[in-house]
Amino acid sequence: MKSMVSTAELLEKVRALVRPERLEHILRVAALAREIAERNGLEGDRAYLAGLLHDAARDLEEEELLRLAPPENEVEAAHPLSLHGRAARALAQAWGVEDPEVLEAVEGHVYGVSPSNPIGMALYVADVSEPGRGVNAEIRGLALAGRLREAYAQAVRNKVAYLQGKGVPLHPRTLAVYHSL
Repeated sequence: MKSMVSTAELLEKVRALVRPERLEHILRVAALAREIAERNGLEGDRAYLAGLLHDAARDLEEEELLRLAPPENEVEAAHPLSLHGRAARALAQAWGVEDPEVLEAVEGHVYGVSPSNPIGMALYVADVSEPGRGVNAEIRGLALAGRLREAYAQAVRNKVAYLQGKGVPLHPRTLAVYHSL
């Protein structure tokens, strides 16, 4: 499904909301998501769009995140930054993006997505493994080798272990995805 607004217009909307360093990350994620998608037989343009939008709300003030994506559980209430995926989805919809798989990918890049959403899996893997982060090269390698589901499962396992190690409570959606894999 095509967006009602051009990618160039969306890029400018995102650019207006984020710091330059965040935009660089966003562009690396979008490019990697496209490459991962294409190497796994998916539509690269849809993955690129999801990547372009995924952190659109990441630099917003806490009050704006809460307005765009009111907390749905205790984890979100205690950690408003975790709302940035849902807030980015709200922005994308307001900007005319209608593709449900892309919108779910944008929202789910924080918590995880159902394995039935391969665009979401490509975005999730791209976000955690883009070269600018300096981590998870093995996950990126799996995804680029056409082993997206395996890469995604490893990325979710790593995130759960990291959060547990930090003593951060797991979001119910992250737990659900973790158990589904």
